[in-house]
Amino acid sequence: MVKVGQEVPEFKMAAYHNNEITELKLSDYKGKWVVVVFYPADFTFVCPTELEEVADLYAEFQAAGAEVISVSTDTAFVHKAWHDASTAIAKVDYPMGADPSGEVSRLFGVYIDTEGVALRGTFIIDPDGVLKTAETHDLGIGRSAAEALRKLNAAKFVYEHGDQVCPANWNPGSDTLTPGLDLVGKI
Repeated sequence: MVKVGQEVPEFKMAAYHNNEITELKLSDYKGKWVVVVFYPADFTFVCPTELEEVADLYAEFQAAGAEVISVSTDTAFVHKAWHDASTAIAKVDYPMGADPSGEVSRLFGVYIDTEGVALRGTFIIDPDGVLKTAETHDLGIGRSAAEALRKLNAAKFVYEHGDQVCPANWNPGSDTLTPGLDLVGKI
């Protein structure tokens, strides 16, 4: 299982994207930020609310230099059927990865062996392929795409400005901190 601070090993899977089924590989995104959003299953209840919110913010993720990939253990054919049937999922313009074997879900530590589905997990990978954030939720707890975008922006800032760090709830344009002894005990 990959951990924060480690390079994410190459993975590949089928994906439904732009009305086609293609092969998606992590190496296709070398040099870009990648946000991987695992969810349990298509045609469910919480999942479309999450994927729709990501779709609503997709242009902002792209403007930040990131690609979004959603992943479930359903097949790419099921992704297409869901895309055609759901008004929420019809908004999805990012690749929908298919992981029916659970191999990629296991790599990120979100696979539930007894159920054959993934927990809700959001992972941000930097342009060098290093995992920068990992967030995992139980099946019944939806996530915030806006918070994922905020974390992406913070990870980008730290990546680009290694001498500065982002405090809680940091957003672009907010004050950052420069670590040093002069701050110890003063915050």
